[in-house]
Order: sequence, then structure tokens, then C-alpha cells
Amino acid sequence: MSVPKFLPHLALLCLCIAASTVHAQQAPDDAVTPYRPSVSSPAQLPVPGQLELELGGLHTRLDDDRRASLPYTVKLAFNETWGVLLGGEAFVSERDGGSPRKQGLGDTTVELKHAFLVSPATAFGVELGAKVPTARKVIGSGRADYSINGIYSQDIASVHMDSNLNVTRMGAADAGEGRVQTGASVSLSLPLDEHSGATGELSGTRRPGAGSTAQVLFATTYSPAKRLAIDFGFAHGLNRASPKWSFFSGFVMPLARLW
Repeated sequence: MSVPKFLPHLALLCLCIAASTVHAQQAPDDAVTPYRPSVSSPAQLPVPGQLELELGGLHTRLDDDRRASLPYTVKLAFNETWGVLLGGEAFVSERDGGSPRKQGLGDTTVELKHAFLVSPATAFGVELGAKVPTARKVIGSGRADYSINGIYSQDIASVHMDSNLNVTRMGAADAGEGRVQTGASVSLSLPLDEHSGATGELSGTRRPGAGSTAQVLFATTYSPAKRLAIDFGFAHGLNRASPKWSFFSGFVMPLARLW
């Protein structure tokens, strides 16, 4: 896949910045709480008062269509049960078949998150979100979307499970397609050793009049320190409506301790 020439240099710069956090002084409770790279969100929130950044690169292919983007998320928890998330795509480059390449800023999402902590091993969560159409219409839909996501997280021995069930009201839909999309995902993560882990996930979406999607995802993670998590992996579509292949890599690091 052809990608913008600056992407490898930007990825290297981001990793260098992230790696510098390894040498920073750490408090006992300042470990990051990664949400990426899986589709599923965990019910748990980051350390209260710690502003965290998630940034990565994503490349997808569906038939002759190609897409590259820089997804990001900024997370802040007010306490153990309430927090906000700001995310989106810092840059998008896509080409549909033989058409000219389209590039620019992607859409932006804003979410309010509430966690229900049952025990150290069990938690429920709910996310209320809205997509703000900041992308040009040739890249995005040009309309706002609204969603609600229910979360169940559970530790089973050394395995961590996150399951999500969500509903999205689409702001734009083609003729004959419904505006309400449902989605579901289940991810399982387990540590491989003190610093690395593995994640597997099954996810999909369904919308009346539109093709249902389904994919499997596999990723590995590496955390040289509690303040840094690096991931890389791939996803494979299970039907014709899903991207055939997706490849990704990224990291999670704190930006600041606000309180």
C-alpha cells in the first residue's frame, strides 16, 4: 500500500518521545491504562488526574480501496468512576480504486464514560459518545453520529476480558440503508511475561440495508515501563463487507499529571 512519505518518520518520532518516558521518575500509581489496540473498550478508567495520550498508525485494504490514518485518543478520569475521552484521526489518506487520493483531518469523537466497579476483578461501564464531523465530506459523512456503548470487563485468572455492545445513530445514510447500527465485540488479553502480552478479539457491526462486518484481531504489547505501552498487530475481515487486512501499531503514554 502506498502511504504518505512522512508517516514512517512521524511514527519514529512518536516512539522516541514515548520511549523517553521510560526514564522519567514514576509514582507507584501512575501506570497507563491502554484502550488500544482492540475495538473493545475496558470498563476501567485511567488513573484519576493523569492525562493520557494514545497514538498510532492504521493501514487498511478492502478490494482496491486503500486507507491510512493516524488514530488518537486523549483520556482523563475525574475519579475512579467518571471520565472523558477525546479522539479521532489526526490525518487520513485514502484512495478508492483508481480515483485520486484524498487527504486531510478525520472526524472527532467526544465521549463521557462512567464505570461501575463491582470488585477488583469485575466492572461494568457505559460510554455516551458523539462524532463531530470535522473531516471534509469526501473523507467523512459530513454529519454527526451519536452512540451508547455498554461494557463488561472481567478478570478470569490471568486472562482479562472486555465485551462491548453498542448502538450508533448515524447522521448520514445512503438510500435504502438504516440509520441505526449495532456493534458487538469481545477481546481476551493475557500476559506473556513481565513486560509483554497478547490480545485476541472478535468484533462486528450490523445495519439494515448495509453489509454486516466481522473481523478477528490479534496484537502483541510491550511495556518497558508502567508509563509506556507499545502495541502492534493486524486484523482480518471475515466477509466481503469488512476490510480484508488491517495493520496497526501505536503507543500509550501520560502527557501530564493534572492533580
